[in-house]
Amino acid sequence: MKLFLDTIHVEDIRQAAQMGILRGVTTNPSLVAKAGRDYIEVLQQIVPLVDGPTSAEVVSLDADGMVREALSLADLDHNIVIQVPMTTEGLKAVYQLANLGIHTNVTLVFSVNQALLAAQAGARYVSPFLGRLDDISLDGVALIADIVQVFRTHDIDTEVIASSIRHPSHVTQAAKAGAHIAAVPFDVLDQMIKHPLTDRGIERFLADWSTLQKR
Repeated sequence: MKLFLDTIHVEDIRQAAQMGILRGVTTNPSLVAKAGRDYIEVLQQIVPLVDGPTSAEVVSLDADGMVREALSLADLDHNIVIQVPMTTEGLKAVYQLANLGIHTNVTLVFSVNQALLAAQAGARYVSPFLGRLDDISLDGVALIADIVQVFRTHDIDTEVIASSIRHPSHVTQAAKAGAHIAAVPFDVLDQMIKHPLTDRGIERFLADWSTLQKR
């Protein structure tokens, strides 16, 4: 399973890239709004750091508007993937963009049927939001497993991005469920790296080494 970073913070992306674990980035206007940044400016800073897809989301509600935005965003870099919401107009936009050779990531997916429709329309990626399902006491990981099973059964090459990741256990569960990609916030990535036994082991190694040097 590949790891994408779900962020618009350039320094976090740079750190993940330096660790050699980054395979892509997902962004959205909400993340940019929280940071008080210009979306295009942020994307232009991100794409040189990522050797893989960077998802950029459209905000229009109609297919024609989505396609216009998508064409502008796709001009920024060949690795830009257009994030499109799972709506009727979104599916129309995905179909048009697929015919133009532009990759799309259909977001806000909450059912197998939605994922199947997005794949049939031509989406390169679908993003089930497992954390948001868990928030309302539904099983987000089970949804990912079901989508993966259906795609494998019918030889559908659309990749499944486990999104709305809340904690490291979500990453493990998504990997076991067969997700192709997990889009993780940087704080979750940081938690994945750490373990108290690792910290204790390092402390013990250093203490033993210090004792050795005193002999």
